[in-house]
Amino acid sequence: MKEIYFDNSATTRVLPEVTAAMVRVMEQEYGNPSSLHGKGAAAARLLQEARLAIASLIGASKEEIFFTSGGTEANNWAVIGAARRRKSRGKHIITTQIEHPSVLAAFQYLEEEGFRVTYLPVNWEGLVDPADLRQALTADTGLVSVMLVNNEVGTIQPVEEIGSLVKELAPQALFHVDAVQAAGRIPIPLEQAKVDLLTLSGHKLHGPKGIGALYIRRGVAMDPLHVGGEQENKLRAGTENMPGIVGFGSAAQAMAKGAQQINDMFALGRQLRERLLAIKGCHINGSMSRAVPYIINVWFEGVDRGEVLVHMLEERGLYVSTGSACHSRRDDPSHVLKAMGKKKEALYGAIRLSLSPHNTAAEVEEAGTIIEETVKEYRDFKGGFS
Repeated sequence: MKEIYFDNSATTRVLPEVTAAMVRVMEQEYGNPSSLHGKGAAAARLLQEARLAIASLIGASKEEIFFTSGGTEANNWAVIGAARRRKSRGKHIITTQIEHPSVLAAFQYLEEEGFRVTYLPVNWEGLVDPADLRQALTADTGLVSVMLVNNEVGTIQPVEEIGSLVKELAPQALFHVDAVQAAGRIPIPLEQAKVDLLTLSGHKLHGPKGIGALYIRRGVAMDPLHVGGEQENKLRAGTENMPGIVGFGSAAQAMAKGAQQINDMFALGRQLRERLLAIKGCHINGSMSRAVPYIINVWFEGVDRGEVLVHMLEERGLYVSTGSACHSRRDDPSHVLKAMGKKKEALYGAIRLSLSPHNTAAEVEEAGTIIEETVKEYRDFKGGFS
């Protein structure tokens, strides 16, 4: 049975050239970058080459890229490290109700430390209203964190307007953007959005798992979460994960060279969305105009259990998800869809399809047929659909 993988927002297949680069590091260039001998010097060069590749992908300088164990750690560090560093200036911090769990959990953790948190609502499309942010910002605000592309519904937040408001009304505050689902696929508006901190993850870009990065704008002071070593300019202690870092750098280079594939992915996403909407009783969770086309969250009238549909599709070789992989094994519904005001089938029956630059038109066409037939099978089992 042919496999069609449409769960690229959860993770992506590692590219062959990335695997080769990682193997070379493990078998040949295996030195510790902190060592003084030749092996160490060679590893240090690879470290800086990867740092430059990732910086180039988002339009930053390599001195502004700090490696982490993944997107979760980078988000934790951005939120906790920035808030703690600025607590003497104010203990009010702001985020949205639809952030990744690694951001929301960090804000909840800080609430227990005495920080005051504002969770901005979103509309039915999953968009933040900048007017709500304008009302929330105060002289006591130290941090604002808003993701660029939502991992469940693909909504693109107006980060340029948000960043401008932050710097106009609360210039003492830092602006953090989770760009895990955006980097390498849409332009990253570092300067336009006045971003201070930005999160990246290797395994969402056809790189390895267990490696991420935090962009820290030059001049921004941060408290470290890890201590006991001088790595990453004394901000993130611990021997560097060199295979992961080199793999991440290789993946970043591949994404930077794949402009045509990215354009093709956008076209395929729009094609898939239209194919799904042709199925009677299909609806989109999210925005049709302010969302990336490579993340599609849909629900079908008559389908009340998204996880059941996911397994039925898997039996036919199509891999999708019900939402964030980080919470996929929990019974409670998506916090993102709840914040958007979704109810019943739109909340409990939704599935997410997410494409990569390596999916094909043939896969999109076949997936549309599989989903249509499987939804009919589900409806028939439940007693029909009219």
